[in-house]
Amino acid sequence: MSFILPQYHGPDFTQAPLKDAPDVTFLPAPVDGVAPEGYHATSIFPEYFKVDGTWLLAEESRMDCVAALRDGRIAVVEFRNLKAGEPVAVGRTEDGSQGIYIHANGFEEEKGEQETFSFRQGRSRETAYSMDYDSIYELLRHEKAHGRILWVMGPACAFDHDARDAFAALVREGYVHGLLAGNALATHDLEAGYLRTALGQDIYTQKSMPNGHYNHIDTLNAVRLAGSTAAFVHSGKVKDGIIYECVQHDVPFVLVGSVRDDGPLPEVYGNVYQGQDAMRALVKNATTVICMASTLHTVATGNMTPSYRVVDGVVRPVYFYSVDISEFAVNKLRDRGSLSVRTIVTNVQDFVVNVRKGVV
Repeated sequence: MSFILPQYHGPDFTQAPLKDAPDVTFLPAPVDGVAPEGYHATSIFPEYFKVDGTWLLAEESRMDCVAALRDGRIAVVEFRNLKAGEPVAVGRTEDGSQGIYIHANGFEEEKGEQETFSFRQGRSRETAYSMDYDSIYELLRHEKAHGRILWVMGPACAFDHDARDAFAALVREGYVHGLLAGNALATHDLEAGYLRTALGQDIYTQKSMPNGHYNHIDTLNAVRLAGSTAAFVHSGKVKDGIIYECVQHDVPFVLVGSVRDDGPLPEVYGNVYQGQDAMRALVKNATTVICMASTLHTVATGNMTPSYRVVDGVVRPVYFYSVDISEFAVNKLRDRGSLSVRTIVTNVQDFVVNVRKGVV
């Protein structure tokens, strides 16, 4: 059975109280990077602002930002990107009474009777995930043709021979439209393609190689000498892998660094806010996001991913998965406000291999 996107049911603005709601109030930002008092902070849900009698949807949203009026449209802007004097929506009610309406249930379908008490309402290592996997396979096949699939990856995905090969195949077969990661994922993947090790261990046998602790910094040094990751790949020194396939198939990747990085690779963003902007540029186009074993990058991506996207004038859901062997890691994202996330507690290496097999 082919995948069908759920239909969005927008608010009925012809009915009270929304029909009689006032226009939203805008106040000027007092200085660059500062919102006026009483500013409205955005959420992950579709939000509407009444401007000159018309309800406008904030089409590119993210949580914990402000709504500014730019060129007649509602722009969701990080505080640090506000400009002095630009109009910012104020009001802290969400029911339309101040011209701001948050529509949290637009994709909900009718639910049958639910028991007051039942087992397994949370998601843990004991949860049955068979249906989740089948749903992901259907979703990815749909999104390959009709959406944009963004992956967030930790270095564990590059340490295992089969997982690395599986994800490289997903790139080749069109299931990857963007990649977010840190210096480590790319470095160890390139090390594997260059020297067949990850942190000095053979990626299949896990046997430590002589002087293997040099291998990842030798790889970094070689890439920096080449001038770029793409140049290193095109030199022929890298034979395969995740980053190799991204370069060969023009799949954009954003690498945001941390204080513990070696090297780093030439493309790694050292300025965290420039890195955040680059990440958000990919997130803005994503319709499905799958995060795997990278807690900090996962939370960062979750914080800038809304529950919806407007594609060709149609509001559709954004599907967001967090996959980690740690229950703490997947639950942390929900605790931080990404309420639409679907969590899977499993080894991410096995997850990648299963997904590759499932979409064939």
